[in-house]
Amino acid sequence: MVAVHAHPDDESSKGAATMARYVREGVRVTVITCTGGERGDILNPRMLQDEEALRDLPAVRRREMARAQEILGVDHEWLGFEDSGLPEGDPLPALPEGSFATLDVETAARPLVEALRRLRPHVMTTYDENGGYPHPDHIQTHRVSMAAYELAADPQFAPELGEPWEVLKVYYINGFSRQKFAAVARHLRAHHQPSEDIEQMLLRFDETRDRMLTTFIDIADFMELRDEALRAHATQVDPEGLFFSIDNEILRAAWPTDDYELRTSRVGVTLPEHDLFAGIR
Repeated sequence: MVAVHAHPDDESSKGAATMARYVREGVRVTVITCTGGERGDILNPRMLQDEEALRDLPAVRRREMARAQEILGVDHEWLGFEDSGLPEGDPLPALPEGSFATLDVETAARPLVEALRRLRPHVMTTYDENGGYPHPDHIQTHRVSMAAYELAADPQFAPELGEPWEVLKVYYINGFSRQKFAAVARHLRAHHQPSEDIEQMLLRFDETRDRMLTTFIDIADFMELRDEALRAHATQVDPEGLFFSIDNEILRAAWPTDDYELRTSRVGVTLPEHDLFAGIR
């Protein structure tokens, strides 16, 4: 299994518990990170004055990624592209020249094609066409992932990158849906523990815009590992922030799954699924 992500920390906030589960079932799982997160900010208020992070954030983020990798038990590879940053303003400024999101998709897909041909995964997870959220690098990660899926299987494309390989299934990670937040809100209300954070999240989500949920992976036993991996990205994650605002016991009762949208499959499937490898093993 290969999980393609834009920046270090994305792997721990999107599908981490699924990966931890499969690793412990004996699946070889490789996280591929497209950029080094060089243009990220320090998002944890407790580290805003951290001298090392202020001096060399990319190096700190690499160490954070190595720690998260160790916690999850996954293999990890960098594609080596430069973070594009998240432009702000009106009008939006141009992205930095040569950064990941500015590159021709086929060119940017080449190192991922090489990785797919070398690792020979049966399953790949990535982001939907909106990037999960509209960060330029997330959108480019989608484009590059889908291009590499096709190109890796094409014997005419770049034979120097290895023998062709067909990834059998591609999934979009769907970690944030109104269905999930509504289920959590109902559970909290039923137990007389309404959460203002969750109620506000519901207001932000339009159920008509929910992605299709096709595949539900039980992660009840792996939520703490996910949280530990996410906290390893200390510059990026506030340990008192929204990611940790719902107790895992509540999640286990209300919505104990990581959720995915099956984008394409080269094997027959029956939906809904409860295994990313359904139809393969």
